Amino acid sequence: MPEITYREALNQALAEEMERDDSVFIMGEEVAEYDGAYKVSKGLLDRFGDLRVVDSPISELGFAGLGVGAAMVGLRPIIEFMTFNFSILALDQVLHSAAKMLYMSGGQINIPMVFRGPTGAALQLAGQHSQAVETWYVHAPGIKLVTPATPADAKGLLKAAIRDDDPVVVMEGELLYNIRGEVPEGEHLVPLGLADLKREGDDVSIITHGKMVHLALQAATRLERDGIEADVLDLRSLRPLDVEAILASVRKTNRAVYLEEGWPFAGIGAQIAATIQEEAFDDLDAPVLRITQADVPMPYAKNLEQLAKPNAQRVVDACRRVLYWK
Repeated sequence: MPEITYREALNQALAEEMERDDSVFIMGEEVAEYDGAYKVSKGLLDRFGDLRVVDSPISELGFAGLGVGAAMVGLRPIIEFMTFNFSILALDQVLHSAAKMLYMSGGQINIPMVFRGPTGAALQLAGQHSQAVETWYVHAPGIKLVTPATPADAKGLLKAAIRDDDPVVVMEGELLYNIRGEVPEGEHLVPLGLADLKREGDDVSIITHGKMVHLALQAATRLERDGIEADVLDLRSLRPLDVEAILASVRKTNRAVYLEEGWPFAGIGAQIAATIQEEAFDDLDAPVLRITQADVPMPYAKNLEQLAKPNAQRVVDACRRVLYWK
């Protein structure tokens, strides 16, 4: 398999699906003439024209609403948010229109659309541009959400999302666009709602999603030096959630640590911990621990930013705690 970057994998997915289905189009800020803020849409304007690769005004609520309307009449829009920090402005259309239209129309109107773009912290972008906002989206019935961590998953999940008949949010880690990995050519689909065991071990389950998968793998490598073997379960999809994969890992290791980039209060990890204690309480030999961003807005100062972010050592320490390893 060829080795390509995460951004190239996303670009392949977009091009292949636009070639396959002429109802697919992409719209957002700078997606056309500038080839996208992160160059994910590079070359698509030249290939498909300005009716299918559409530069929008700086109005997230406006172009998200245009996308919902297009989906209502049978098109398959892909709405790119330059960053999901800006998508907060569009939550009315995402949560009130896209997520609820099928229900409020009595099952008559599907919304086959994708909202995609980068999420989470990069480097010194401060409090308003460093947020991981998964929780705000998965809370609403009617929305599906995936968080690819590798180039192969980026391509496969985006293609599956574009073909889905419901609104799907695809959140891409802002620092992942340049990572490289093997990606199958051609028809590569990753089903929504299917987790992936990125590393296998018997001692502790590190459960995570998105960019944090790479941090979890770093922590697992450090733990291995002490003879501790960790499962690293990449959820890939937060809604629908692969509960069976979570329970299978926890029932094997009897210990769980959840790692996420977002804040702790009402975070994704809180839902995972609740699911584990409801479904696998008797299998646990220690409390479920969560590693998150500090419960503060992201600082701008580099030293404070590093203190606020999750890191591999904090994951290692949490795994040692649930193993009662002194």
